[in-house]
Amino acid sequence: MALMKRVALAPRAVRQLRRVRSVYLVGMTLSVLGLVLQSGRVSSGRQSEIAGALAVVFAVLLGLTMVQLWRHQRTVHCSTAKRLNPLA
Repeated sequence: MALMKRVALAPRAVRQLRRVRSVYLVGMTLSVLGLVLQSGRVSSGRQSEIAGALAVVFAVLLGLTMVQLWRHQRTVHCSTAKRLNPLA
């Protein structure tokens, strides 16, 4: 199994990934809730398909965001800002 390479992200990108992570989590939760509420109805075919598709999309987005944040974990000292900013 190949190890994933750690990447250097700009601090702004890391902050944005952390913020959007909660949005994806809420979206996935609401989609699953809608799917559960629609499962009791007899004629809920299209609505259940849409709720299921949204749950999958939000789960994938959340997973990709978590992988990116995991790959950017700080080991000892993160000097990304200094490397990306030529004035520093």
